[in-house]
Amino acid sequence: MPEASPRFLSLDVFRGMTICFMIIVNNPGSNVAFWPLDHAKWNGFTPTDLVFPSFLFAVGNAMSFTMKRYQQMGNGAVLSKIFKRTFLIFLIGYLMYWFPFFHVTDGHWSLSPIGNTRIMGVLQRIALCYCFASLMIHYLSTRTVYILSALFLLGYWVLLLVFGDQGAQLTMTGNAGLYLDKWLFGDAHLYHGEHIAFEPEGVLSTIPAIVNVVIGYYAGKFIQESGKTYTTISKLLLTGCLFIFIAICWDSVFPMNKKLWTSSFVFITTGLDLVIISFLLYALEINNWNKGNWARFFTVVGKNPLPIYVLSEILLIILGWIVISGKSLPAFWTSLFQDIAPGRVGSLLFAISFMLVCWLVGYVLDKKKIYIRV
Repeated sequence: MPEASPRFLSLDVFRGMTICFMIIVNNPGSNVAFWPLDHAKWNGFTPTDLVFPSFLFAVGNAMSFTMKRYQQMGNGAVLSKIFKRTFLIFLIGYLMYWFPFFHVTDGHWSLSPIGNTRIMGVLQRIALCYCFASLMIHYLSTRTVYILSALFLLGYWVLLLVFGDQGAQLTMTGNAGLYLDKWLFGDAHLYHGEHIAFEPEGVLSTIPAIVNVVIGYYAGKFIQESGKTYTTISKLLLTGCLFIFIAICWDSVFPMNKKLWTSSFVFITTGLDLVIISFLLYALEINNWNKGNWARFFTVVGKNPLPIYVLSEILLIILGWIVISGKSLPAFWTSLFQDIAPGRVGSLLFAISFMLVCWLVGYVLDKKKIYIRV
């Protein structure tokens, strides 16, 4: 049996911070928000655009601890574990978009049609990226994984340029990823939040997203092998700065774009994640800047990331069934904060309060030592 890996508080805090920030930006409480809490409209980058890639990076971090066990398992057991976990995460993501599974029309209850249910999404992308990254890392040499990752980033760029509309390959309506998603799923099964059928977590753009998980894995592996030292921090920091430099250079010809998940976007997000991890290592592992045990606020969420995220996505729907003074509870909650602080401040207060409700559930689970794994 392999020796148990030491715990790294910095990695647990990073995962918890990612979930907390994701809940805040996904639930603003109104149509207005401060610019750092909103996605870039198309090309460009905001702090909010870092959240989902950091989730994938954190998945890779977690894999650096669990993949060691696979070396002691047979081939069939490894494949079974990877595919089972992939299927369950994908299924949870799909059911989350179908929830609450029924609707009421003129007092009659009926099952919601699955013909309009979104197929791809956040958890679905996490499932696929986890699956391919796990298979690559377990079965291939490190050098081959690096080469494949480079091919994913360069090949994705080529695919968009060759198969998109001439002169509009990097637009929302002319990119190759949209055409592939429409051919595979049809308009009804795509995301419609952009007022057209467009899937920001589409099949083609999942290819470069795999690299976010791969880099997260090797960062976690490097931290475990190198230990809590200044050398570890400096190498992570320098690598992060190099990635950011590559992203800025590549941006001029292949712009940073979350909705297309461009290769320059992969470099800017993984670069920033490495810089953040470096700071957390310095602060928590070396200098022990954890007076008052503030880090526990984030580790409470980081220990149950999947259930807390799913809860944050369906809780407002459930609360919508509760009516107060003629308003659904979320609408009443939103208007309360807008009365206190109209506009962006009220929106932020709602988002933080909602995150704290989800955090409280995580706190109760942690207190009872309940950790839900898939």
